[in-house]
Amino acid sequence: MPEGDAVYRTAKRLRQALDGRALTRSDFRVPRYASADLCGRAVLTTLSYGKHLLTRVEGGLTVHTHLRMDGSWRVVETGRPVPRGDVVRLILGNAEWTALGIKLGMVDVVPTEREDRVVGHLGPDLLGPGWDAAKAAENLRAAPERRIGDALLDQRNLAGIGTIWRAETLFAARLSPWRTVGSIPPDDLESLVELAHRLMDASKDAPLPVTTGDTRPGRALMVYGRARRPCRLCGNPVSSAGMGEQPYERLIFWCRRCQPD
Repeated sequence: MPEGDAVYRTAKRLRQALDGRALTRSDFRVPRYASADLCGRAVLTTLSYGKHLLTRVEGGLTVHTHLRMDGSWRVVETGRPVPRGDVVRLILGNAEWTALGIKLGMVDVVPTEREDRVVGHLGPDLLGPGWDAAKAAENLRAAPERRIGDALLDQRNLAGIGTIWRAETLFAARLSPWRTVGSIPPDDLESLVELAHRLMDASKDAPLPVTTGDTRPGRALMVYGRARRPCRLCGNPVSSAGMGEQPYERLIFWCRRCQPD
């Protein structure tokens, strides 16, 4: 599933292609909204909230999308062929650019004034203007018996963090993912979520490589995707294991020496 910084960059691409232009194509390929037609309405903006995207259009409507595990938005020049089959769930286009929603996990149309219907359950957005570290830490403390590695991925606590930034944040804080929330002092917990915010904010415009062999710009990841490779800090082999209950189990990477239980 894309991390919040990747969704942030997707929102930026959609703004560049759609903002301020009237839609000449509006094709919802999901049963619930098959008859919806936004043609003629100008796109006002697209915002990210955690891993959710909110595309606001004239007339007080918002198109809400979520990528889930396999989804993406692809922007192409208008007039280019659209992929065949059922992979395209939503098309929003203007005279110059067309945005293709591929394998989207969620597609909704809601009144803009009621966007809380789709994102109101989420915690503070790590990359949003209203980021609130104190509130995020308070949300985490509500379940002191929970493992911090599980709690960080719960979007109801703080929105946007995924498996990459969970691993990198906990490593940078020298915290084991298996520690309970209640075992972490309150000040350290707030420092932890603020650290996640800083790491993701630094990556939102210059994405980090997701594997050690990736040559994209950005500093190398410290533990994520490095199972059995030497820790970049101490040389101990990086560990990995499944964390979370099925079907929500995800891999966690950590260094047992740098992040003792």
